[in-house]
Amino acid sequence: MRNKLPIIFAIALLGGLLAACGQAADTPAVTEPTKITFMLDWVPNTNHTGIFVAQEEGYFAEEALDVEIIQPGEVYAEQAVATGAADFGVSFQEQITLAYAGEESPDVVSIAAIIQHNTSGFASLADKNIQSPKDWAGLTYGSYGGPFEEPTLRVLMGCDGGDFSQLQIVDTGFTDPLALLQTGQVDLAWIFYGWQGIQAEQQGIELSTVMMEDYFDCIRDYYTPLLITNQKTIDERPEVVRAFMRAISRGYEFAIQSPDEAAAILLKAVPELDEELVQASQAWLSPRYQANAPRWGEQKLEVWQNYSKWMADNGIIDQPIDASAAFTNDFLP
Repeated sequence: MRNKLPIIFAIALLGGLLAACGQAADTPAVTEPTKITFMLDWVPNTNHTGIFVAQEEGYFAEEALDVEIIQPGEVYAEQAVATGAADFGVSFQEQITLAYAGEESPDVVSIAAIIQHNTSGFASLADKNIQSPKDWAGLTYGSYGGPFEEPTLRVLMGCDGGDFSQLQIVDTGFTDPLALLQTGQVDLAWIFYGWQGIQAEQQGIELSTVMMEDYFDCIRDYYTPLLITNQKTIDERPEVVRAFMRAISRGYEFAIQSPDEAAAILLKAVPELDEELVQASQAWLSPRYQANAPRWGEQKLEVWQNYSKWMADNGIIDQPIDASAAFTNDFLP
């Protein structure tokens, strides 16, 4: 019995330490009020609902974070986060992959996937009678200038037996794709179905949309959009990243479970948005935030590797990136 007592004591002590660690993990890691700047990728929409929920419901405040949500201007989120002008931002896997394929090591790291699967697609007016990518021959596509647009269109048409040389590509910048389609300036546009697709339905614009998810055998799935921070913040202020992700995760979990309430919160924060569009978009998008992932925000190495390899195979980048360096799940609660 005398020999067992130290063991029992050690087990009890270890249990107490583990319990204390568990309690510490549940408390905010940031104790002093901390100012945070968060840059969106575009104007506020339902991709961003969890962010505004975290703000309105006080999740940021509970983590001692004072978060300012800003929109991009002349500088986009990737550049702002890389230089420290913004602490966190919204970006896309294709943009981050391009950054890692550059000559200089990038400072940005993806810390969560906002939506688990690609929900974008290529839309045309229904009267064009487009059934699949091969039917794009003879059409005009409106490009916003991304280096991955042309290869994506080429691969999709090739997979379907179409002739890519018969598709005309014109530069339209970031003009509203629905307006371009309606006015006949273009015949084909790349849209996020959860916003522009729902918007078209509500405006009575009949679209024929080739969804990316139906062609993942040709172009592998990838995360778009996602949350980013910079490596310096991860290295020097991990407690801030962890606190931020606890709050953001709660915001998106709220939006997943209560889409109507989440839509109302987004509308309160951005009252100029169309109420019916936000409500319908939120109902469509909420179950897709997490989809089949074990938790909201989780990213898989194979998703990053597969898309990086696709970009290299199609000449967008010279060679696949070190995908393991481009993202982390370490700060997800």
